[in-house]
Amino acid sequence: MEEVATITVIEQAELISAIDTVWVSICAAIIFLMEGGFALLEAGFVRSKNSMSIIAKVIIDIIFGGLAFYAIGFGIAYGASNGYFAFDTGITDTDIGLGLTISNKLFWFIQLGFAIAAISIVSGAVAERMKVWVYALFVVIFCAVMYPLAANWVWNPNGWLALRGFNDFAGSSAVHAMGGFAALAAAIVLGPRLGKYDQNGDPVAIPGHNLPLAAVGGFILWFGWFAFNPGSTLGAVGNWELIGTVATNTFLASAAGGVSTMLYTYFKYGQIDITMTINGVLAGLVAITAGCNIVSPESAILIGLIAGILVDIAVIYIDKMRIDDPVGAIAVHGINGLFGTIAVGLFAVEDGLFFGGGSQLLITQLLGVLVIAAFSFILTFIIMTILKKTIGIRVDRSEETAGIDAVTFGVEAYTTFE
Repeated sequence: MEEVATITVIEQAELISAIDTVWVSICAAIIFLMEGGFALLEAGFVRSKNSMSIIAKVIIDIIFGGLAFYAIGFGIAYGASNGYFAFDTGITDTDIGLGLTISNKLFWFIQLGFAIAAISIVSGAVAERMKVWVYALFVVIFCAVMYPLAANWVWNPNGWLALRGFNDFAGSSAVHAMGGFAALAAAIVLGPRLGKYDQNGDPVAIPGHNLPLAAVGGFILWFGWFAFNPGSTLGAVGNWELIGTVATNTFLASAAGGVSTMLYTYFKYGQIDITMTINGVLAGLVAITAGCNIVSPESAILIGLIAGILVDIAVIYIDKMRIDDPVGAIAVHGINGLFGTIAVGLFAVEDGLFFGGGSQLLITQLLGVLVIAAFSFILTFIIMTILKKTIGIRVDRSEETAGIDAVTFGVEAYTTFE
């Protein structure tokens, strides 16, 4: 008689933890790689004389922001919350309350990717004119306090938005709207680049120096999103259907965003704007991130189509307001983070307004994203204004003219020596 192997409850739990640990580790590493995408995208969209300063800012996001998120930020986000904030330091050994099958340390590492992604949105909007050490100071504040507070509200099991049923699966609001509206405030206080607007206040195009480089950065971010969203399941075992839904919706929205931007720019300008198409893909990704777990594939396509048009309209409108955003970060992340969060209340299969679910979820989504956007904008505006009036936030005119790379770093992106 054949013996049937049996697995004890303890062995089964260990096996689940092992599989989930591998899954989350891979996703966390890919999310970390997205910083390379931010660096290349932003470097390509600015002038060559400032491209190394962008690389420096993204490195600062990781090293300064990472240490700040470890020391203070993670405890504020996932400590014992009163609904609005928590006080803790480092990585707690206690149960966070999320039913994790991975270690708290690994959970910290994947959350680190979200924190530094949020601040990397700001780095593009302040490109070519902000002092590097002042930027580093803001990174510390953002990753230690600002982003963690939003994460507490949304993802801490005791957060006030989490308790209301707010659905922001992978961060359209907590990451993208948070970063996008901080970018808006920073760009306003910092002011436009020299020569960006003529005497009449009309915008003057300042083309990026290397669009293929920017495109590669866009592709890396696109690739990384298939860890950013599916990895937010925080486990593979028992989640295979959810992971499939999230991955499918993520792709469909991104592709639809690219299609709508390509068609919109072609019919509006008579030519396809490929740089805007890159941002259209990213806009679709941002917009689907909140609801990728609870919308249908057809709704994901519609969300992406809207996002792809919305990003182009937003870029033009922001430029007309004399707010200088060299990479379109405000439109991609801020505006579409706002739209994507609201879209959940409209398109959610079970509770969305368009699917007979009433207005309750929509009201919760509106409340949550507007509070997060306002909080990020107002606090960033105050911090940047204080820094501007005290230590100064902008490089001097001669450095901006010559290029930050040569003056601050003593190196240029492209050598002329043979």
